[in-house]
Amino acid sequence: MIHKSPVRRAALVAAALAALAVSCGATPESDAAAEDLARPTTTAATSAAPEATEAAEPTAAPDGPDALPDDATPATATPAYDPSAPASGEKVRDAFATLQATLNDSCATDCSYFLGRVHKELQELDMAMKADPKGPGHFPEPIARMAELNETLAGDASYPNLKKHQKELIGTRDFINTWMQDHPDDYR
Repeated sequence: MIHKSPVRRAALVAAALAALAVSCGATPESDAAAEDLARPTTTAATSAAPEATEAAEPTAAPDGPDALPDDATPATATPAYDPSAPASGEKVRDAFATLQATLNDSCATDCSYFLGRVHKELQELDMAMKADPKGPGHFPEPIARMAELNETLAGDASYPNLKKHQKELIGTRDFINTWMQDHPDDYR
């Protein structure tokens, strides 16, 4: 027993140092994930004590120093400034790059994934163009084509609807790809 004690002590010290190193090197995103894990969920509250569920569900947005920033934030609120996020012009470039990554893909392997991804990338590019500091007027034709596509899809991004409108979806992607490559600003 005496010989095992220093080994255990060394293992505990090493584990503690490793934990400290990980926590000191964590990014703010990791801290946000840890906060999410620390919050009780409705499922956990229900299984722990049914009467605690009623107390855990807020009836109004919390106020005061203990309120978390996202407790009262509606889903449509403007996101907070993120210094690590790319500048707006870079957001358009990044969104365009991810859209271009779909050019060599097709419905041959996983059509549901492919059409969903093209739709997602088009929506992200549309949002980036509208948020660009040069204004949405800097991208009039792609934004107009996206408006037409969104009207055609009528807010339904389900696979059957995307499959039904596959020609319009892929046509919009290809049109925007060509338009962006011909744009005076280099977004490639």
